[in-house]
Amino acid sequence: MKKIGFLLAVLLLALPMVTADSHEYEAWTCPEGYEGQTLSIFNWSTYIAEDTVPNFEDACGVTVNYDIYESNEAMLARIRQGNPGYDLIVPSGGTVQRMAEEGLLIPLSKDMIPNIANLIPDLLNAPYDPDNTYSLPYQWGTVGVGYSTEVFPDGITSWDQVWAHDGSVAWLDDRQTMFGIAHLFLGTDPNTTDGDEIVAARDYLLERGGNVVAVAADDGQVLLERGEVDIAIEYNGDILQISWDCECDDYAYAIPDEGSNVWIDNLAIPVDAPNPELANVFIDYILDAKVGADLTNYIWYASPNQASIESGFIDEEILNDPAIFPTPEQVANLFAIIDVGAEAEELINNAWDEMLIFLGQ
Repeated sequence: MKKIGFLLAVLLLALPMVTADSHEYEAWTCPEGYEGQTLSIFNWSTYIAEDTVPNFEDACGVTVNYDIYESNEAMLARIRQGNPGYDLIVPSGGTVQRMAEEGLLIPLSKDMIPNIANLIPDLLNAPYDPDNTYSLPYQWGTVGVGYSTEVFPDGITSWDQVWAHDGSVAWLDDRQTMFGIAHLFLGTDPNTTDGDEIVAARDYLLERGGNVVAVAADDGQVLLERGEVDIAIEYNGDILQISWDCECDDYAYAIPDEGSNVWIDNLAIPVDAPNPELANVFIDYILDAKVGADLTNYIWYASPNQASIESGFIDEEILNDPAIFPTPEQVANLFAIIDVGAEAEELINNAWDEMLIFLGQ
């Protein structure tokens, strides 16, 4: 649990201190010499602001190709087969570690990324990438429960309410996270490599999956918005985005009292990237104080950018929302996912596939 404890301590230190004053800001400018080039990005869905890419294209005179994926597993499988031409990816912490070990990432050119200085220092040098050789933080957040406020006017505070709900529920297609939630109740390590404990987590979920109508690949919020489910286990920003889009109070997000998953997603360059230099430039652009703040203001995930937080560019509503920046009490009950190794990964994948079959998914 040492690595998990480190990350939780880091996030406690990373909780924002809201300041009223904005410091003087100089807009990001693109280095010369990239006009006419192309950058190909492979990112999670609903995970970038509308103007992030167009503004970069205008600033540098380049073209950006942008594809999306729905899980770390899907992205990793794609790169393992041979990079089809992506220059930049956004893996979570444990996936960064796995990809580095497999030789699937190339080192960052930090001399091209001066905006590293804007990041929260305690979010750097994480155990999954000491010295940030291969990655830098993009956003961080939690997995929790999105729900209909009409069905749950008094809110949701416990996972037991999810398991016992007499209605439709969507789980998240994130095997380590879902098994990790089961481990919270079983009293076992969320990152266990023990086969018996992994099977026990599978069985725990199976016994509580009678109301599951979908195991959603990062689109449970869509099912919730359509009214197809009353509850969706999802990433916090995805639920908050539909609340913002509808300008209504029909949906809410909660971290159950028993705890859940906290994660950090990272910017990284895959092996055989056609244009790694422009990828480094884009990373520096993302880490700009204003660009980073605009990103957080749009997608409603927590920023790792201290300059964005201190500048006053991030909306105070976001900075003060515990669904985005959890309280220290909430953080104390969160677990982080780390790389468990190939053997345990296979055990988890097999147990997950067996569970999906029994659930009819």
